[in-house]
Amino acid sequence: MSDKRAICLMVMPSLLIFVGIVFVPIVWTFVYSLYSGMPGFNFQFTGFTNYIEMFRNQHTMDSFRVNWRYIMIVTPLQVSFGLLIALMVHFSVRRNKTLVRTVVFIPTILPAVAVAQMFIKMLALIPNHGLVNALLDLAGLEQFIQPWLGQTSTAFTWLCVMDIWTAVGFHCVIIYGALVDVSEEIIEAARIDGAGRLRLFWNILLPCLKTILVTCLVFSFTGTIKMFESATALTRGGPGHATTSMTMNMYENAFTYNQYGYGSAVAFMILLQCIVVTFIVSKLGREKF
Repeated sequence: MSDKRAICLMVMPSLLIFVGIVFVPIVWTFVYSLYSGMPGFNFQFTGFTNYIEMFRNQHTMDSFRVNWRYIMIVTPLQVSFGLLIALMVHFSVRRNKTLVRTVVFIPTILPAVAVAQMFIKMLALIPNHGLVNALLDLAGLEQFIQPWLGQTSTAFTWLCVMDIWTAVGFHCVIIYGALVDVSEEIIEAARIDGAGRLRLFWNILLPCLKTILVTCLVFSFTGTIKMFESATALTRGGPGHATTSMTMNMYENAFTYNQYGYGSAVAFMILLQCIVVTFIVSKLGREKF
């Protein structure tokens, strides 16, 4: 490994593939964002007009607000529930831990369309009540029966619930793997010294899990900021624009209205937000509790 030429020779193929797949499209997208229209059809250089128009466009700004509201709810809850379940499996489940982890992880590997269809059936109002409305009817709570996905106030909530349920298993398995590596001697020593559950978690487990929790936050954020499949399959961005995300807005402008330049500007803004937040989270993760 002291031979720099050998290192370059081994790294170069992967580096070229990475640059070609990641950096070239990023640069290409930025260049496209400086133009208006569609390539080959009145594609004109307009500078930063698309970026200025983006902040003036109410629909685009609404999609940014919806996306960030979604991120602020889903990201912490995905990681928090994943941590909670991992702790329960590690310390409370005595038998069949592998089976429990498998069951918890199953929603993660299900296709987004299949999960969305399941929730649509569960929340259906017509022609027959879905599971949720049927249970409300059975419990005598007819006044709470409603079109859950047809209302602005509830469609967004159920989208968050669905995506939290889907991803919790992923974070649970990652955090559980880190918990297994925590020395039992340290935990036993803390218990002998009189540490209760809360103090044991805060002073022993949390510092040991800090790196993996930061990783989970980054994974969750990069997934939620690109919210597309689940919202498209469950609500198609509706009702109205209540669940329209930034990526859905980008797709709509680029491929429905053929405004490739404007869509590229939205995509580049998503990338900038992802880079900035990931840097901040990673920076905070290196600080001491």
